[in-house]
Amino acid sequence: MQQIEPLEFGKYYHIYNRGINRENLFKENRNHEHFLSLYDKHIDSIAETLAWCLLKNHFHLLVRIKTFEEILQTHEEYEIKKIIAPHQSFGNLFNAYIKSINKSFNRHGALFERPFKRKHIDNDAYLQNVIKYIHYNPVNHGFCQHPIEYPWSSYLTCISEKPTKLKREKVISLFGNIDDLIQSHNQNEKFNDLEKYLNL
Repeated sequence: MQQIEPLEFGKYYHIYNRGINRENLFKENRNHEHFLSLYDKHIDSIAETLAWCLLKNHFHLLVRIKTFEEILQTHEEYEIKKIIAPHQSFGNLFNAYIKSINKSFNRHGALFERPFKRKHIDNDAYLQNVIKYIHYNPVNHGFCQHPIEYPWSSYLTCISEKPTKLKREKVISLFGNIDDLIQSHNQNEKFNDLEKYLNL
């Protein structure tokens, strides 16, 4: 039996999963919006987000799990007993989304493959590579020609100046500056070796 890597406080993770039997997770635009709303509700207090992308039958998230001390700072004293392990927060997100999809489309049972997949990221070069990989996912799956054309990823937020909870400055700094980030994203890559590593 494959050992499941825990989500540890203060560390970076690439979290990803797909629909069971490759079923579509996002059937309508409102499903993307609802997932992001639930993500904000369940994950914002326990993790910082660097990149994300929602495709029809799978998703990718790049997060830094906050330290326990950071999480404590976002909770009132009476809420401290409610703090749960990071993997449970993600489980709650996915369960809440499953319930809404099952209700909306009159379906039953599981929606995601279990357990959700996660890879620990331990250096900046790997972080940079995964950010571009996530943003290029819709290109490499044939949904668009460039990440800027796809509405359901964090790339548009990265090159915007609008207020955001995304750790935009951290992302930009990994590429050097905003011009280098854009230039990097203008160069298409297939990421075949990374796909093999992720077992996708």
